[in-house]
Amino acid sequence: MADSPAKLIDGKIYAERLRAQVAAEVIELRANYDLQPGLAVVLVGDDPASQIYVRSKGEHSLAVGMHSVIHRLPQDTSQHEVLRLVAELNIDPLIHGILVQVPLPPHIDENAVAGAINPDKDVDGLHVVNAGRLASGQPALTPCTPAGCLFLLRETLGDLTGLRAVVVGRGRLVGRPLAQLLLQADCTVTMAHSRTRDLPAVCREADILVAAVGRPRMIKGDWIKPGAAVIDVGINRVPFDDPVKAAAGRTKVVGDVDFKQASQVAGWITPVPGGVGLMTVAVLLQNTVTAARRQAGLEPA
Repeated sequence: MADSPAKLIDGKIYAERLRAQVAAEVIELRANYDLQPGLAVVLVGDDPASQIYVRSKGEHSLAVGMHSVIHRLPQDTSQHEVLRLVAELNIDPLIHGILVQVPLPPHIDENAVAGAINPDKDVDGLHVVNAGRLASGQPALTPCTPAGCLFLLRETLGDLTGLRAVVVGRGRLVGRPLAQLLLQADCTVTMAHSRTRDLPAVCREADILVAAVGRPRMIKGDWIKPGAAVIDVGINRVPFDDPVKAAAGRTKVVGDVDFKQASQVAGWITPVPGGVGLMTVAVLLQNTVTAARRQAGLEPA
């Protein structure tokens, strides 16, 4: 990394900064309004990665002074039971944000569960009402990863007005909402994907290039405009280059961008791991505080 001309966008630093802001807001809400933002996380099953994510969310919410509840349900919990729990949380006055951890077991319809959450408590930003609010420019609870990407870009570049942004990936979790956020930030936005004609040429037009396509190291160095800001959302597990480690079945995490190549061309770049992923929980906490303020009839801080 020392030989790289690109400046690293360190997700850890910015996530800590955002969590500190959230903690200050929680102190203010509790002191002035006797309001303690509450987050409920629902985990169905025993997926190891989900267990880690849920534990992290609980620990971080407690660390900033929020009320935190984790509902752990068995793998064979029915969809009806999950929906009944969501309905109870929708009317619980101590809970301002609800997150149902995905992936859910195959017998549970994720869209049905997301649609059952009160949009005003939908801190994951996946309800169609929040998607519609975002698309129409109204105040919305925004998906955490796209909001984290925008936070990193603004902290790194400042005013984004007029910059050309290319988002590679059209998924509803990252690509689509991030394109909307960049439009609201007055960027000129192109939404691309794996079937875009001459994708490398499209990417080379970008002052801001976001990779959220789910293909390891797909974005090469010669796809990048010199000096561009590169945001890598990808989380892919691949075998180690070392044949001994690979033979042992060991894997490592890489992004959608070929970091080694891209870091020789870009002006700024997020590492994987250590970049965007660390922002997701911090934005979740911020969304919960925002939801609490709105439910209490308070203006945003």
